[in-house]
Amino acid sequence: MKGITLPDDVPVVINTLEDVLFMDRINDISFEIGGKLIVLVEHQSTVNPNIALRLLMYIARIYEKIIGGANIYSTKKIFIPKSEFYVLYNGIKSCPDVQTLKLSDMFKSVDDLGFEKTNPVLELQVKVFNINEGRNEAIVKKCGLLAQYSSFVGKVREFEKEGYARKESIKKAVVFCRKHDILKKLLEKNAGEVLNMLMTEWNWDDAKQVWFEEGMEKGMEKGVEKTRKEDREYFLKLLDQGLSVDEMKRHLENFSP
Repeated sequence: MKGITLPDDVPVVINTLEDVLFMDRINDISFEIGGKLIVLVEHQSTVNPNIALRLLMYIARIYEKIIGGANIYSTKKIFIPKSEFYVLYNGIKSCPDVQTLKLSDMFKSVDDLGFEKTNPVLELQVKVFNINEGRNEAIVKKCGLLAQYSSFVGKVREFEKEGYARKESIKKAVVFCRKHDILKKLLEKNAGEVLNMLMTEWNWDDAKQVWFEEGMEKGMEKGVEKTRKEDREYFLKLLDQGLSVDEMKRHLENFSP
């Protein structure tokens, strides 16, 4: 889609799923352009190696919504919009400006079964763009709000490097950005809501990473079988108590069924 300018009369329809959940959260956004193209966009602060499989599940549900009551068993061909998949990454770990994640990279090898190596008949490719400040500037600058958001996040991290806690860093970044006309209108009108949203969003990303990398392993080792809902409630309780990621790690290390 690089360099494409759509005519003003081309309809754009938001069709983000409201019932496809991952850890009780909907997919970020998807929209249909002129009835011919579906674009799915995810925003992540950690690159999820399973994102291609997640988006495969999402796009299948979206196609279900689009075709509605059409008879997929009829002899008449059904035409569906083309689809493209993107991730906007702004995490702290090193990430290329652009990388492509493929569904086929997740397939198990069948070499030991004696099958010949062939191109996968099922594929889905996701382009991951690093939108951190100073990265992919040509792309980021095409969207003013995205460029300002990258600047805002960069300022938060700058304050964190100076030794401020996450919450204080966000507060200071809000003040700085309002003063320097970065997301000014949004922050002046909804500063409190933005602060709460960012604290919840970023802490939850950290909590998920801790949970996946350490909590699940320890749970399996000790034979702990907790439902997804119970796990989520447990970590939200820790977040509500204001625990840092390091403190949550210690909770996991000392956890016993």
